[in-house]
Amino acid sequence: MTPASSFLDALKTAADDAARTEDDFRREIAERTKALERERAYAHRRLNFMRAVADAVASAEDEAIAVAAANAVVQTKLGWANDSEARGEVLDRFVPVAKAVFGSLDAEEPASPADVVSALRDFETWYRGARGSAFWVLFENYMPETPRVDF
Repeated sequence: MTPASSFLDALKTAADDAARTEDDFRREIAERTKALERERAYAHRRLNFMRAVADAVASAEDEAIAVAAANAVVQTKLGWANDSEARGEVLDRFVPVAKAVFGSLDAEEPASPADVVSALRDFETWYRGARGSAFWVLFENYMPETPRVDF
C-alpha cells in the first residue's frame, strides 16, 4: 500500500457517492417530469372532453335528454361504436356528471361549478378504482402517421 492510496481511496469513494447522488437526482427529476406531463395531458383532456359534454348538454330540453347527449359524447370521443357491459357501466357512472353539467346550465337555479367538478372527480375516482387506471388513458389512441402524397 502506498501512502497516497488511503486518501485516494477516500476521494474515490466521495466521487462515487457524488455520482450516485447525481444519478438518483436525475432519475427523480425524470420521474417527476413524466408525472407532471401526464397530469398536464389529463388536465387538457378533461377540459376538452367536458367542453364537448357541456356543449352537447346545453341544448338539452330536460335532464334525460342531457344525459343521453352526454353519453353520446362519451361514446363518440372514445370511438365506442358497440355496447358492452363494461362500457354500459362507465356510461351509468357518468350520469351524475351529466346531471351536474345540466344543473349548472339552469338559468333559474344553476348548480355551482364545484358540483360539476365534484361529480367528475367522483367519476374519475370510481373509474380508477374499478379499472386500475385513469379514465383519461382511454384517450391515448395511437394514430399512425399517414404519408402525404402529392400528385
